[in-house]
Amino acid sequence: MVDLRSDTQTKPTRAMREAMANAEVGDEQKREDPTVNELERRGAEFLGHEAAVYVPTATMANQIALHVHGRPGDVLLVERHAHIVLSELGGPAVHSGLLTIAIDGTAGRFSPDQVVAEIRDRTSVHVPPTRIVTIENTHNSSGGRAWPLDEVKAIRATCREHELAFHLDGARLVNAAVAIGVEPREIGREADTVTLCLSKGLGCPLGALLAGSSELMEQARRGKHLFGGAMRQAGIVAASGLYALDHNVARIADDHARARRLGEGLAEAGVRVQLDRIETNFVQIDVGPERAGAIGRMKEAGVLVSTTVHPTVVRAVTHLDVSDEDVEHAIERIPRALALAAA
Repeated sequence: MVDLRSDTQTKPTRAMREAMANAEVGDEQKREDPTVNELERRGAEFLGHEAAVYVPTATMANQIALHVHGRPGDVLLVERHAHIVLSELGGPAVHSGLLTIAIDGTAGRFSPDQVVAEIRDRTSVHVPPTRIVTIENTHNSSGGRAWPLDEVKAIRATCREHELAFHLDGARLVNAAVAIGVEPREIGREADTVTLCLSKGLGCPLGALLAGSSELMEQARRGKHLFGGAMRQAGIVAASGLYALDHNVARIADDHARARRLGEGLAEAGVRVQLDRIETNFVQIDVGPERAGAIGRMKEAGVLVSTTVHPTVVRAVTHLDVSDEDVEHAIERIPRALALAAA
């Protein structure tokens, strides 16, 4: 079976498991776990910030950041199909009392002018004040599209001009950095806070980092406890993050190359793939209105894909557990399965 559902399907390699087994540990909640402390130190540097906090998931990291930046009744601006809107169960409202205003994006991105158009009058007692802007990079629902660095900087400048907090949901930030040819820190340092997921392309079994200034991360540590994210001998899993930073960053480019090969191979076979949208490790395939049947046929043919927010589109995601041979198998099997689904 070729599993292209998500890069969350990665499993720790033998070498990563050995690093985890040999990790030095302590009480993470008391900040006595040396492996967690080292991951936070290196993670902050990797993301271009003073400090970082290690938490179980990137969703928790996002929600902690929003909780730090906002107060109940404040407005959060975010792209309409961002993960924070679609896949975090109303967390901004539930955890922080935020009013979310969704911005219509293009390829998952929006402009400074769109931000300015949504800013409310903070002197009025009748309207909720706009406080936070969040971008997602890469943007999942648009097919793993990456923000150009100049556009990230433009959003940052607008946020500073209007005294807005700027959070970067960088769950796949390494993919974005590889796609545009910069170091992750060059993107991460533009935001006040940035999230990095360790359990996607970086191949860890779990874990995420939230980075920002030392002052903001002290507040984030309180949020981590509040949200139930404090751990004990967490160095066992944090060791996977250190291993990933050493061994799994450069290889992200391999995932992108395999996604490109997959997309081109499927397009050559007549499958509806928009090649200009393949920027990272996502390939979006338009299978038509009978999507459930198409997914079932592909599964029968030995290829797993997943749905997207777009009703006729599925996605195939490459990752470190997908080989060149797997890609060739998918190129062979998907067109045949789609032909059967359409018959």
